[in-house]
Amino acid sequence: MVNKNIRFRTGWLLLAMLFFAANEGMSRPSRFPADTAEESKYYRIETIQIPENISLEVGGLAFTRKNQLGISTRRGEVWILENPYFKKNEKPVFRKFASGLHEALGLAYTDKGFLLSQRGELTNVLDTDGDGEADQFKAVYSWPLSGNYHEYSYGPHVAPNGNLLVTLNLSWIGRGASLAKWRGWLLEITPKGEMTPIATGLRSPAGFTVTPQGDMFYTENQGDWVGAGRMTHLQKGTFAGNPAGLKWSGEPGSPMTLKPGDVPDTEQPMHEEIGKVPGLTLPAVWFPHGLMGVSTSDILTDTTKGGFGPFKGQMFVGDQGHSKVMRVFLEKVNGAYQGACFPFREGFSSGVLRMKWGKDHAMFVGMTSRGWNSTGPELYGLQRLRWTGKIPFEMKAVKAQPDGFLIEFTQPVNPAAASDPRSYEVTGFTYHYWSTYGSKAINQQACMVHQVILSRDGLSARLIVHGLRQGYIHEIKASGVKSAAGLLLLHDRGYYTLNNIPGGNKPTDVAKNGPVAKSYDINADPKRVTLIPDTWKSGPEATLTIGTKPGLQFDVAELKVRPGSKVELIFNNNDDMLHNLVITRPGDAVEKVGKLSLDLGIKGPDYHYVPDSDLVLFHTSILQPDTSEKIYFNAPDKPGVYPFVCTFPGHYLVMRGKLIVE
Repeated sequence: MVNKNIRFRTGWLLLAMLFFAANEGMSRPSRFPADTAEESKYYRIETIQIPENISLEVGGLAFTRKNQLGISTRRGEVWILENPYFKKNEKPVFRKFASGLHEALGLAYTDKGFLLSQRGELTNVLDTDGDGEADQFKAVYSWPLSGNYHEYSYGPHVAPNGNLLVTLNLSWIGRGASLAKWRGWLLEITPKGEMTPIATGLRSPAGFTVTPQGDMFYTENQGDWVGAGRMTHLQKGTFAGNPAGLKWSGEPGSPMTLKPGDVPDTEQPMHEEIGKVPGLTLPAVWFPHGLMGVSTSDILTDTTKGGFGPFKGQMFVGDQGHSKVMRVFLEKVNGAYQGACFPFREGFSSGVLRMKWGKDHAMFVGMTSRGWNSTGPELYGLQRLRWTGKIPFEMKAVKAQPDGFLIEFTQPVNPAAASDPRSYEVTGFTYHYWSTYGSKAINQQACMVHQVILSRDGLSARLIVHGLRQGYIHEIKASGVKSAAGLLLLHDRGYYTLNNIPGGNKPTDVAKNGPVAKSYDINADPKRVTLIPDTWKSGPEATLTIGTKPGLQFDVAELKVRPGSKVELIFNNNDDMLHNLVITRPGDAVEKVGKLSLDLGIKGPDYHYVPDSDLVLFHTSILQPDTSEKIYFNAPDKPGVYPFVCTFPGHYLVMRGKLIVE
């Protein structure tokens, strides 16, 4: 126990990064796609103004007994928002409760006051004299540190038995490693400080929760042994897939004996290793990388009993990189959780990290860039997401059937459109399970929607699908479906993780029932010429060089060439993310091309996220970090401004420049 005048040493390594100007508002039309305007008809984002002298990089949210909002920050502070509902239009009042903590990336409130995870301990933060400021910092349980910058600690969440759950991030030395004890684990800690290790295989477990039913889930980000974002059901003895934490499986109290060397490093999909690796558990839901998000975060179960719209009991999952919230429907099939994820709400002002329900059923959203990138331009923020009372036309749920899927809708459908098999597309795919960082979608196979059977009330459609594969993710697009009122779906696709087929049916032989998805050959694309054309006898007339920099930016905002000139363009990807460069026609073509790149769905990586459209003039391939590519083209003959953009999912919203022909 220490006095409030003695502060914990902070000294963490902040990752350097350039961001857009802090006064750039989230409502600017150029920041987010037009779809957010449609989303705002149903779910409205409200910004809580933060005083300029407070750097509120939100790490945790928790309501107090007095219904004040406690906010822990990445900078080691705890603030209290005294009037979170702004009664009588009062301005927000932030009061500092504690400081000097070490990267507090979680927060809970119990009858014992605030509890939070610091870098190296679970801490009880108390105000014993009632003056509104913390005066006791009591370590409930401590864990060792190696000093690696990547050793984040998250939580706690309060389990139904009153114990506290904490997750520990792996260290980073080129790939995930467990340099200090219990890194990569879920720990259960009693209020008296007794610890029990529960599960491992975790890599970057920033988001986890305990449902009202007592089930534990956590979200994972793409990385080594993780092909794409995913959410996994954790139980005692679960191995979630990354073997680094197995280094400590021989320690007293460990629920498993599996060792890192027991996990084969193959190119097989993860479901192929079930039964071969004891305790290995498949994700309940995959979030296809770039399509649903890039950096999954908090999980929030809808407990509002209809106060937040038609998704009672479902889960909402934040994404830090794409500054958005996604939606998840879960069901149990053959005793195991599986389900579907859907887009829900984009357009938040920074990277979404924490979410919490208010008593008015609004979702409080705490944000931070965390030193990385986010499509939301701000370094941090606090916003509320409120249901307007209007019900969007959405796929409410997708449920597995022995011979396909049952889609439930939030509104009755138009019978003619919804009963037509051509209104739907279903494609199965999966990811490599290997030590390599991430994976593109593999083994893509188109399924055949053979028949559609509508319910009498028009609220559901049963799809008879040939070519389902057990253990695979299935992209379900319903772009041809309309509501009885003539509305198109607000979001026309979802991704169902089919770990089990009801009734124990064996996987269908897809080769007999569905066409094989064909890969696009980018080397044959005339809009990407990587060798000097033979007709250029004197070589290029102009050489342009452009690179990238952190914050989803090109390092040059404008490039200039003469009309019709022979151009060599050198594109250097200096960033630690994937990027391409696509030059479009003038006007709003860049917006349309960006949306078309999203419509590529799981075909996006094969096409390098470049749609086959006349709006695209020239482009590079998708470049890995620290790589370069040259392309050659004749500049347009007509003077004007030709926008260029990165079309990796989400990047087109902010990563743009201009090719000026004059």
